[in-house]
Amino acid sequence: MKRARIAVDGEVHAGTYRDGVVETDAGTFAVGEDGRLAPPCDPSALYCVGRNFAETLDQMEYDVPDQPAFFIKPPASVVAHDRPVPYPSFSEEVTYAGELAAVIDERCHRLDAGEVPEVIRGYTIMNDLDALDQPGRTARKAFDASGPLGPWIETDLDPHGIDMHTDVSGERRQEANTELMLFDPHEIVSFLSERFTFQPGDVIAFGSPANPGVVEPGDTIEITYEGVGTLRNEVAPPER
Repeated sequence: MKRARIAVDGEVHAGTYRDGVVETDAGTFAVGEDGRLAPPCDPSALYCVGRNFAETLDQMEYDVPDQPAFFIKPPASVVAHDRPVPYPSFSEEVTYAGELAAVIDERCHRLDAGEVPEVIRGYTIMNDLDALDQPGRTARKAFDASGPLGPWIETDLDPHGIDMHTDVSGERRQEANTELMLFDPHEIVSFLSERFTFQPGDVIAFGSPANPGVVEPGDTIEITYEGVGTLRNEVAPPER
């Protein structure tokens, strides 16, 4: 089942997505006619794991980590599916990263890996935009609109062994399978839960395959994960 949120006349309604329609308690709304998709959740934070694919380590000449390496994006980084992403005015080298992400369904802390499926609402897609020429991971990754998220949450998904690909303006840039992750998604959530108390709607992103190239204003980024869907955003000129 796909759970989505739709913005209609200034209000956001949550419900079930099917064939271009979101069925909510407030009524049934057609995407693109009655409203547009909103971010699929309202996280207090986005916990993002990097260096989780062997090919990424090879590309960036990183050592293999002995535990998940992570960083945090703030709520201000979230942008909905099909909404423009302003190119950051302070950077001249922005990259993308197509990532599978889990959405937490209940407040939780200190989980065993076997308990993780019980607290996950479902899975969505995140684009980890990176201002690669900035100093330090926070400056590079935690800016406004750096975490497009969506289009919805798929509640019936096994995150193991699913195919993904990323196209930038029609050019295939990434193609991989989640079986190539160094750390298992459930293991990652368990690891992070020792350090943070998760809140409903929080997002945990599991890292990206190698990302060969930068994006420019005018590019359209489409990230597809099998069983979830496609997250699409256009890169807009910098805001002045």
